[in-house]
Amino acid sequence: MMSNPVKQNTLTIAQQSVVSVKGLSVRYDKVQALKGIDVEVGQGEVVSLIGANGAGKTTLVMAVSGLAPIVEGQILFEGHDLGTFKPHQIAGLGIAHVPQGKRIVPDLTVKGNLELGAYRFQRRDRNKVLRLMEQEFERFPILGERRNQIASSLSGGEQQMLAISRAIMMEPKFIMMDEPSIGLAPLVVEQIMKAIWHLHKTGITILLVEQAATLALALSHRGYVLRNGEIFMQGTARELQNTPEIIKGYIGG
Repeated sequence: MMSNPVKQNTLTIAQQSVVSVKGLSVRYDKVQALKGIDVEVGQGEVVSLIGANGAGKTTLVMAVSGLAPIVEGQILFEGHDLGTFKPHQIAGLGIAHVPQGKRIVPDLTVKGNLELGAYRFQRRDRNKVLRLMEQEFERFPILGERRNQIASSLSGGEQQMLAISRAIMMEPKFIMMDEPSIGLAPLVVEQIMKAIWHLHKTGITILLVEQAATLALALSHRGYVLRNGEIFMQGTARELQNTPEIIKGYIGG
């Protein structure tokens, strides 16, 4: 088990919300995936969103990215109502989304995928793109070794690293990671979780979506537990780690 690097007894959570989800409901045809939920993510926080398959975790992330049908409620990012923005405009505000299943471009090289992440810098500052790329090769050295390799030939863990690095290439203020540990070997998961923590140390605000509650809470300041499209429980990571219902349902023991 990973130790919790967050010193929660000395933590001062930022008062200013970067993302504020208020009364959010999302419906797909006759299925209501989210039912009036409220979520806050403060400046500089790592906040985890945990729950079983079908709880609504991915739906919330997609709603923030402008990819889910909102029927009620509001999502604010630095005061902007995201309901009035298209997905590419939301990305332009500084919101990055690492989707579940990686979704890299398989026929492009590692470099090509990273260049896609830095699309807004491509024309005006090519040197910046190259500089950002080298930073990602330092973060995940294996990507540097594979830089000219077709992305589909990478292992599952390497593809997840590439998906994360591609998102970071856009220099986001806020990054959402949807199940970054799913299907990966324990050693790869450890490497990715360490990278997420180091990313947080640079000042980026993170929403970490995970079924693996132990991993998510070990990295987080606070957490929300989703169940059947509703917020079942919330609190500091330590509170959730010590809550019998969470231990039994999501952590084990």
